Amino acid sequence: MHTIAILALHDFIPFDLGIPCEAFGFVRLLNGEAGYCVKVCGEAEHVNTGAFTLHAHFGLDHLIDADTIIIPGIKDPKKTLNPKILTAILKAWKKGARIASICSGAFVLAETGLLDGYRATTHWVLAEELALRYPKIKVDPNVLFIDEGRLITSAGASSGLDMCLHLVRRDYGQTVAAHAAKLAVAPLNREGGQAQFIQHELPETRDSLAPVLEWVRAHLNEEIDIKLLAYKANMSPRTFARRFRDQIGTTPLQWLLTMRIQRAQELLETSSQSIEDISLSCGFNSPVTFRTRFRNCVGLSPSTYRARFISHSLL
Repeated sequence: MHTIAILALHDFIPFDLGIPCEAFGFVRLLNGEAGYCVKVCGEAEHVNTGAFTLHAHFGLDHLIDADTIIIPGIKDPKKTLNPKILTAILKAWKKGARIASICSGAFVLAETGLLDGYRATTHWVLAEELALRYPKIKVDPNVLFIDEGRLITSAGASSGLDMCLHLVRRDYGQTVAAHAAKLAVAPLNREGGQAQFIQHELPETRDSLAPVLEWVRAHLNEEIDIKLLAYKANMSPRTFARRFRDQIGTTPLQWLLTMRIQRAQELLETSSQSIEDISLSCGFNSPVTFRTRFRNCVGLSPSTYRARFISHSLL
């Protein structure tokens, strides 16, 4: 089982620690078994966060055996860290651990030197400070999270949940991640490249695009273009495209492609349909186009993706 170690430092942000505890705790494989073993590892047995004190069942020594380490944000990113913390993180890294940070947890990860030369993000309020203190890091304040392989950083607050669900999708595929997102009552389709500070309208507002989005999800096998979507929303194509970017944070066609690829991932993971049939049921006009789009988005061919994730249904 994949072990998640969540690092609890003094003055950690409780919300940031709670996100991975719950997000990974929700994960169930297709056979109903838990996908992760979650451990909270404190820098001390009793970790003080101001409003309360956390009794940590595990210490820093448990980081070295973790498959993934999550570093929640801390209230004062300028504080001097205990060298034992950095040593424990580096030992786990050398052993092959994947390390992710939420919000100001990026400052802890940056202090290890592991982010030097890589792209990283943090809460947009702290991005300038991160860039000034660690000039070797390519700081991007405009995204929800950045995946650099074994190093993943996320912005503040709810973007930590986006990152965790992204990691679930990496580990176990679209179907398992979608189920975890449903249990968490969270959207799975927010990609890392979306802006941190987009103003999303509430679903019940008069101009909300939620009904159109639901229609699209139910008709992915059909030919859909921006003129049809604008018609469904009773808007001009130009107004629709602007409203869509304001609410969703991307273009209509890019979102549509993402929905089709995610649906294809689910079918590859859970069905025995041929790749040709899946391509048609997801709205691609030919298997060749589907294979090209899928590889560009996922980084794997459909057949390779199916082979990688089919094992989870056999566990």
